[in-house]
Amino acid sequence: MKKSIKTLLTVATLAFGITVLGLSASSAQSVGTGRTGLKGGLNASSLFYDGQGISNKSERIGFHAGVFTQIPVGEAFAIQPELLYMTKGASADYSFVGFNGTNTFRLNYAELPVLATFKLGQAVELQAGPYVGYLLNSTVNSNGDFGTGIGSINRTNFNKVDYGIAGGLNIYFGKAFIGARYEQGLQRIANSGAARTLLGNAKNGVGLVSIGFSVN
Repeated sequence: MKKSIKTLLTVATLAFGITVLGLSASSAQSVGTGRTGLKGGLNASSLFYDGQGISNKSERIGFHAGVFTQIPVGEAFAIQPELLYMTKGASADYSFVGFNGTNTFRLNYAELPVLATFKLGQAVELQAGPYVGYLLNSTVNSNGDFGTGIGSINRTNFNKVDYGIAGGLNIYFGKAFIGARYEQGLQRIANSGAARTLLGNAKNGVGLVSIGFSVN
């Protein structure tokens, strides 16, 4: 039942994103012109989990890049779907039966946020909504008593779909903008095997700082 609910949520979010992208032209004609453009910037990501012998957790600094469009619903409201490449993960020290070291997890996703956008004039936008992501690849960098090096963790050890909620704001300067956002995952990222052993019930969390521009 739980898996069915997760599947339905994922399919519904993807379907809604595809639908609003397809309707963007007709909506813009009837209500006004929405913004469409490119964006990218820095991520500071964490993995929220508690495990025995885990300490000194630190963020992974990465990046995001992609495209966005807006479908106006009124003078001060729009729906903004995006398609992003997103890096996530974190580092943590471990101490297990006398073995010590540091593991850095790197998880990279293709992500589709669908955000309600509230416009405060022409310069400021407040945004909130769900996102769904698809895991593209996963690696762990180990440095300690268990060994040193970079290796891949079988992707089947992870839930390929991540989903959660996001919120933030954009400030426009003409067609250019800067933005800040936070995303909190609701899906446990580890599914089985080594990933589940190391990460337990960990969930993604990431803060983003973006720059971008609208082409219209």
